[in-house]
Amino acid sequence: MKKPIPWLLSAPALCLFATLLITPLLLTAVLSFNGFDYATGVKEGEYTLAQYTHLFSDSYYLGIFWRTFWVAGLTTLICMLVGAPQAYVLSRMGSPWRSILLLVVLAPLLVSVVVRAFGWSMLLGPEGLINQALMALGLGRVKLLYTEAAVVIALVHVMLPFMVIPVWTSLQKLDPSVEHAAASLQASPFTIVRRIVLPQVMPGILSGSLIVFGLSASSFAIPGLLGGRRLKMVATIVYDEYLHELNWPQGAAVALTLLVANLIVMLSYNRLVERRYQKALG
Repeated sequence: MKKPIPWLLSAPALCLFATLLITPLLLTAVLSFNGFDYATGVKEGEYTLAQYTHLFSDSYYLGIFWRTFWVAGLTTLICMLVGAPQAYVLSRMGSPWRSILLLVVLAPLLVSVVVRAFGWSMLLGPEGLINQALMALGLGRVKLLYTEAAVVIALVHVMLPFMVIPVWTSLQKLDPSVEHAAASLQASPFTIVRRIVLPQVMPGILSGSLIVFGLSASSFAIPGLLGGRRLKMVATIVYDEYLHELNWPQGAAVALTLLVANLIVMLSYNRLVERRYQKALG
């Protein structure tokens, strides 16, 4: 018989977890099945699948979900292509440049997301610095604000530290003598990175990708400020359903669908990458 002491020690944390996470999710799930009428509001005690039927049969909602995961996937890919090499360079730097670059990477986390979004809106606007530079070069003004490109640029800026830090942590466990041994056997730098470094930092890339994708898919401030009223993403739709339409059951259904879809994508990606990682390491 197992000793109850570990469970007793874990009980406060489990109770806090259940109170702050599980209970609100269950209440949201119940709300998503409640009936709704625009004249009377939420119908307590009346349960229906109308919200989910409307959600999965309306091309408007399906298009928003597609846009959300497309933007989140593109953001994750760019963060991976930029963040992994940046972390590799960071791990190879000596003092004090390593500390300085690490501070530069973490500095965006010290500024509010809303402030950063407003900063990007000033840069990407019709009269922003980027368009002024294009006009000075004779290339003409380009519409950047309130586009998917603006949302992706700002999300990459916000999410990049969440990719760099896990990869950098994985690189700290890498033994430099293995790279030196490969170099002594006439392996090219590309081969060393592909056959030695990349397989061992794959857990860090996986962790960073999952964090970036999850946060990007559920982001609200940046799509709301840089996407505008026409470029909707799932988080902004949930906001509209709750506060503009006052259709709380529909908003709850959209939010739960985003959660489930996010989990499916992330778990599938996790399993795919883990299989390749185990195959690479034998």
